[in-house]
Amino acid sequence: MNTPAPLRIVTFSTLYPNAAQPAHGLFVEQRLRQLVATGGVEVRVLAPVPWFPFRAPCFGQYARFAAAPRQEERHGLPVAHPRYLLLPKIGMLLAPLLLALGAWPTLRRWQREGWQFQLIDAHYYYPDGVAAALLARWFNVPLTITARGSDLNRIGEYRWPRRMMRWASTVAGASIGVCQALVERLVALGGQRDKTRVLRNGVDLELFSPVPMAVARGIVGGPPQGRRLVCVAALVPVKGHRLLLEALAGLPDWHLDLVGAGPLEAALRQQVAVLGLGARVRLLGAVAQDQLKFHFAAADVTVLASVSEGWPNVLLESMACGTPVVASRVGGVPEVVQAAAAGELFESGSVVALRAALDRLLARQGTVPATVAAADTAESDADAMSECTLRAATRRYAMGFGWAATSEGQRSLFLELIGQARHA
Repeated sequence: MNTPAPLRIVTFSTLYPNAAQPAHGLFVEQRLRQLVATGGVEVRVLAPVPWFPFRAPCFGQYARFAAAPRQEERHGLPVAHPRYLLLPKIGMLLAPLLLALGAWPTLRRWQREGWQFQLIDAHYYYPDGVAAALLARWFNVPLTITARGSDLNRIGEYRWPRRMMRWASTVAGASIGVCQALVERLVALGGQRDKTRVLRNGVDLELFSPVPMAVARGIVGGPPQGRRLVCVAALVPVKGHRLLLEALAGLPDWHLDLVGAGPLEAALRQQVAVLGLGARVRLLGAVAQDQLKFHFAAADVTVLASVSEGWPNVLLESMACGTPVVASRVGGVPEVVQAAAAGELFESGSVVALRAALDRLLARQGTVPATVAAADTAESDADAMSECTLRAATRRYAMGFGWAATSEGQRSLFLELIGQARHA
């Protein structure tokens, strides 16, 4: 019996990790790795990087662009990072065309080398999805575009990008939303409903797994006892860190760990000082993905106060570690937090609502302590955690969000579009 030839797919996105930016776009890589692990799919990644000539650290983010390798292999997948021009001020208007022109030589080289790709799978609608639509036209292959959140929710507010995204949706054989809220947003922007699919993100249940709280706190530091919040998010305005700090000022029994890096760091440190929270707030910077489970496990609650979201993976990652969440009711968040075991939602922008949601979550714990006290041994602490019914229920809830259904949905969609192209 002959083995079917593998599907040959190009994953296209500027949101993809590289050696100089290992945490950049991990959510795209995670979904791709899960798909490849099912077998029968041959993938090459085309992840363009803005051109910049200097690697000196004083140039910050631009220096990391320059340091990214032209070619690399990540988890067994070949990844190409061709350069494209990203022009100041007018960059938003010309980015799709410049991105497509920068990527074209790599795709053409792959074809000349004998690798005939059958479909382009793009992530992030603008500029990536629009650039991919140009490439799909130029190479005459089917296209899928996955919306991720801010591409539709924020960039979609601008007239020219909105028009270009609407055009790209007509070129794509299917537009994918990681949650139903993003599909509805795309339709509202002019996308065709009959060409949309929801393929949610999953969670790696092995990478994100429970750790006894006392053990986790010993690893990440901070007070060994007492109530603790953690927020894992880039330090950017949309994530609502300022609101979270305001709320903490009225929660004297709580400590807060902020995990993430970004342009708001200095302003947040100043706010911490003004509010007198220096003894209760730690800004820990970026943390490697394989270390995040210790930060989730060390906390009683993970909090996310965003004003806009797509499908925030950190919520599922926290739940998989047994830590419930308190999150703002925006975007796809209600689709992630659908049960009491998951946590509580609150109205975005309200300090009062955030505190009330935290109170509701604590009240539901009943006689179960919110904080598993430090024990003499890891074994006894593990026993204590096994008795914490809320955390166990939270982990069980997250186990319903594995990757199998999403990977199968991708495979079926790719086969359908490739089959249609063959018979066109």
